[in-house]
Amino acid sequence: MSNRMLDKNNIPTEKEIFEFIGNDTKKLLKQFEETFDKQYDMQKELKFPFGNNYGWGYKYSHKTKHLCYIFFESGDMDVMMQISSKDKEKLNEVINGGLSLTKELWKNKYPCSDGGWINYRPKTKEDIEEIIRLLAFKKKPVVK
Repeated sequence: MSNRMLDKNNIPTEKEIFEFIGNDTKKLLKQFEETFDKQYDMQKELKFPFGNNYGWGYKYSHKTKHLCYIFFESGDMDVMMQISSKDKEKLNEVINGGLSLTKELWKNKYPCSDGGWINYRPKTKEDIEEIIRLLAFKKKPVVK
């Protein structure tokens, strides 16, 4: 696991977050948020969930529906999302219709209910588009 913001007692400012993740990752985060905000009623909360190993991150939701977490890493970010469906065929179509990285992450997912958790570390605009595509499977985008 990369270096994360693990000081629970020190709530990071946006400036500190951007300095920590670096300029390239900041651009990807902004792209993610702009796209997310166009498709959902974006709720963003700064959280320190899951004990002491994940650190600070943003929880993104649409109204009351949790969609993903983005954890801050030194020069990077980790988009953690649960993808599941009772319709296994549809779920497999979504995974197999994605980038090769998505298929690899799915193969190594943390299993949970009718799917699993994946940790996506986006490096390109295409990775962000893929994350948004996966979130659209989880929660259909809202027309604004």
